[in-house]
Formats: sequence, C-alpha cells, structure tokens
Amino acid sequence: MLHPVVLCGGSGTRLFPLSRQSHPKQLLSLTGESSLFQDAVKRVVDPEIFTEPLIICNNEYRFTIAEQLQNINVKAQDIVLEPEGRNTAPAIALAAEIIAAKDPNGLMLILPSDHVIRDIIAFGKAVRQAEVIASQENALVTFGVCPVAPETGYGYIELGESLPSGGYSIESFREKPDLATAESYLKNGHFLWNSGMFLFPVQRILEDFALYQPEILAAVRIALRKSKNDLDFMRIDEDAFSKAPSISIDYAIMEPAKNLAVIPVDIGWSDVGSWSSLWAISDQDDDGNVLMGDVVAEESSNCLIRSENGLVATIGVENLTIINTSDVTLVVNQDKAQSVGALVKRMIKSGRLEPLNPKQVARPWGWYESIASGQRFQVKQIMVKPGRRLSLQKHFNRAEHWIVTQGTARVTVGEHVDLVRENESIYIPMGEIHRLDNPGKVDLLLIEIQTGCYLGEDDIVRLEDDYKREL
Repeated sequence: MLHPVVLCGGSGTRLFPLSRQSHPKQLLSLTGESSLFQDAVKRVVDPEIFTEPLIICNNEYRFTIAEQLQNINVKAQDIVLEPEGRNTAPAIALAAEIIAAKDPNGLMLILPSDHVIRDIIAFGKAVRQAEVIASQENALVTFGVCPVAPETGYGYIELGESLPSGGYSIESFREKPDLATAESYLKNGHFLWNSGMFLFPVQRILEDFALYQPEILAAVRIALRKSKNDLDFMRIDEDAFSKAPSISIDYAIMEPAKNLAVIPVDIGWSDVGSWSSLWAISDQDDDGNVLMGDVVAEESSNCLIRSENGLVATIGVENLTIINTSDVTLVVNQDKAQSVGALVKRMIKSGRLEPLNPKQVARPWGWYESIASGQRFQVKQIMVKPGRRLSLQKHFNRAEHWIVTQGTARVTVGEHVDLVRENESIYIPMGEIHRLDNPGKVDLLLIEIQTGCYLGEDDIVRLEDDYKREL
C-alpha cells in the first residue's frame, strides 16, 4: 500500500487578507467549496491504492484540521502535531519513522496541502508511474511540472537521461531564477517546475537521512519516543524536535542524494502562491475578470475581485486584485502580487494584528467574531456547535453580558446552572467562575458584551477544558 503524507504547514502570507497566520491558505476555500487541504486529502482516498492519510500539521491548526477531515468523512492514519515549523525535511523524517514502524517496506507519497491540481486522472497516472520507479529502482522520485511560462516564483529541475522504467534522471536542481534565466529555461525545454511532491521508499529515505542528515533523524527519533497522545492527535516532544535543523527536503536530501528520478507531469498544477496565480487558474469572464461575492465591475478587465463584506464596485480599472474582508481591504496591481508577503511581514513588525487572526476566530467549540469595541467595552458574536462547550473559566478584569439570538445555552455561573433561550440574557460578574455550553441540536448564537478595564484574550483563567488547552 502507498502511504499518503499530507504536509499542512506554512503561513501563506502572500494571500493576505484571506490567509492569516492562525488560518493559512491551505485551510481556505479558494477554488471551490472544499479547502485546499480537503482537496489534497480527497485526491488520495482510494482504499485500493492508498492507506489512510498521515497528516503532519502545526499545533495551532489541529482542531480545524480535525473538523475539516470530519466534514469530508476521512479518517486520518494519524494527525501529528509539530510543536514548531522546522521546514519540510524534519516533517518528512517524522512521517517516514511513523510509517516504517507499521510498514517497513512501504512507500510514502509526500503532498503539500496548499496546491491546486485540476487533472486528477493525470495525477493518478503519475503517482502509479512513480510507484513503479520507486519500487523497481529503489529511487527517490519527484514530480516536475511542465512549465507554461517563465515563472520566477518556482524552483526548477533540470532533466537528465531518460530511464527505462519511465521518467528521467535529475541533472540538477535550480533556485528560483530571475526572469531572463526563467525564459532561457522555458526555451531550453529540459527544465521543469519543482512541485514539492515526492514518492519515496520508506527505508531508502531513512537511509539517506542517516547518511546526509543524521541530526534530523536523531532529533526526530527522540521526539517520537517522547511523543504523547492528546485527544485524536499525536503530540511530538517540543524540546527534542526543536533540535532538528530547519531545512527543506530539497536541500537536505534531494540535492546530495544519488539515484533520483523525476516524472514530468501536466496535471493543471499551481501552488497558488499569489493572487495573480489564483487569477490565472480561475475561470474568467469575457473581460478577463474573476469576480467572487457581491461585485459589480464596469469597464474593468483582467481583475480578481473578491468581496466577503458588502458590495465592491469598480469602474475603468484593470490588472488589479481587490480583496475585501470584514476587517481588511487589499488593493494590489497584479504585477505586484508577489510583494504581498513582504507587506505582511512589515505589518507584523510594526505591531499590526490583522495578519495574525481573521476577524472571525476559529475555536474547537465554534468561533467568535469581534463586532465593536471602545473604551472599556467590546462586543462579540459567539457561535457554539451542538454538544460543545467552552472551558470552565473566570476573568479578573471584565464582566460579561450574554444575549442568546439562536438556540438554547446552558450557562454555569458559580453554583447555578441556567438554561438561557432565544431573546433571553444572563450576566456574569467579574471574577465569577462560569461556563457556556450548547445542549441543543442547532448552532448556538449569542451576543457577548464585555465591560472592564482590560479586555484582552489572555485574561482567561481556565479551570477545566475539554480540549486539553493550557489551564
């Protein structure tokens, strides 16, 4: 069986403001109803070919990942929590060690979770071809995308000789080029985009880690020995894992290793690394526009316009990306789309909070969204899923008023437990122990009005928590 490994790290800063640090692009629905992560998982759910997927993800995304898997009825082999991002090489070493313990002669398919692949049939054929090469030649196989433009945002793979079992040997890996170099690669015809997808024999990749990156392998093995189960997750030891060098699999293994193969693929692939790349792969109208949400565009062309918060209207503009969310509006020329990531870094450095969290913040029990704030007050809307509850908690600096707008809330305040129904309210005094839960079968919606001298999210003292967050 082939073990799919879905890597779910990365921040996706170039797709701000939809992508935020706490909710990156792989968790977003950009090209359809499913998120990019869900699409990646759905490509490898054939039980005749694949095992259950192994998910490697950031600790911060764990509940969203679990919920998105549940929403597409997929059970993971494991959801492994990285305590911190250490790039792709340590993540792949983790996966290889976990798979080797179950299936030492197995094969592993490495898939980033934030890519778009439109031709699923061609993707499946490429995977089967790679499986043959990896099995027969004990080779490390990668997938190279046939370039259609002189792209400067991708690394490149230079083709070597053709192989009898299919594919090609690899002559060299090339860094992201300047435009003139990228144009020469395209004209040459012997260069492919480096997709970041791989198929490895498990024992072979572990041997190469032992040979080329023994520090990574040693750190990963200790981290796994000290790992703990946490609800439905495997939590890797933080101290041990932090000692693994932060390095990509390309630098760590693929460049120094021998016996490599690359399969050229034409699968409708994009890493959706910028707003301009999303525009390029989306269905465009007769004027070259991609319009999503409440948008009116007159005498406008070659624009990507997406509104999630009211009407966006344009007249006489071209080559623009306009993204409107509840708290941010981004306007950028298509030619400058690659600069969004640098803008986000400058905003974070200056202390702005918008790149960190969307206005609607996901929680394992539901979500909350700030509606209004001022001196000594804040208003939020809160949604609690059926059967879920918040932690038993208290606040030192604020009191809260809750007004139920949908469903029924069961509210604990001190020693009292009350049912609060639609159009009813309840008051939680400052410093009082309290809890909110949803005993019903529909989403619970309420308005929370906070008053006090300090209203930050860190003014929460958790006494009990169903989700094993820090108390």
